[in-house]
Amino acid sequence: MSTMRALPAGDRALLVELGSGEEVEALHAELLRRRAAGTLPAVREIVPAARTVLLDGLDDPGRFAEHLAGWEIPPLSPGVQRAIEIPVRYDGPDLAAVAELWGVPRGEVGRIHSGTGFRVAFCGFAPGFGYLTGLAERYAVPRRATPRTAVPAGAVALAGAYTGVYPRSSPGGWQLIGSTRAVLWDHARVPAALLTPGARVRFVPEEL
Repeated sequence: MSTMRALPAGDRALLVELGSGEEVEALHAELLRRRAAGTLPAVREIVPAARTVLLDGLDDPGRFAEHLAGWEIPPLSPGVQRAIEIPVRYDGPDLAAVAELWGVPRGEVGRIHSGTGFRVAFCGFAPGFGYLTGLAERYAVPRRATPRTAVPAGAVALAGAYTGVYPRSSPGGWQLIGSTRAVLWDHARVPAALLTPGARVRFVPEEL
C-alpha cells in the first residue's frame, strides 16, 4: 500500500488520505474487520470516499493516527459474503453509445455488465446512491457531454470506472444502460439504504 496520510478533522476525527480507490476499499474492509473483532479503538463513524476514509468520534485522534501508521493492510479479498442481487433490464437510452465506446455489439453490454462482480466502494450524491467498482479499466466511460435534467429512479448507469443506480429522480450526466425495479432507499426499511460501503453486488438480467 502506498503512503497513508492521516490528517486531523476537527477535535475528534481523522481524514485518512490514500493513493487509490482500491486502497480505500482495503482500508475500509480492514477497519470493519477489526471493529467486528473488537480490536478497533472506539470510533463512531467510518465513512469511505473516492480517495479518503473519514474516522469520526475518536477519543484521541492523534493516538489513533499513530496506531494506524503501524498497520499492515492486507489487499482486498473477494470475501464470502453473499452478493446483493439487483434485477436489471438492459434497456437504457445510452446502451448503443456505451457499446460503441466498448467496441462491442449492443447486446454484449448487458452480458459483460451482469457477468461482473461489483463492490460498493462508497456512497454519496444522494441517499442510497452507491459508487460500485468492479468493471475492468477498459470499460470506463466518460460522462455525457450534456447532463439530463431528469434521470428516472432505478436507472442503472456508468461514469468513469463506476456503476451506480439512481435511487430517485434527479439530474445526472451518467451513461444510462438499464433500469431496475429494486428500491435503493426506503425510509421504512432498516437500514434504509439497500447498498452500503463494502457490500457485494451482482446485476441479474431480466427479459425485455
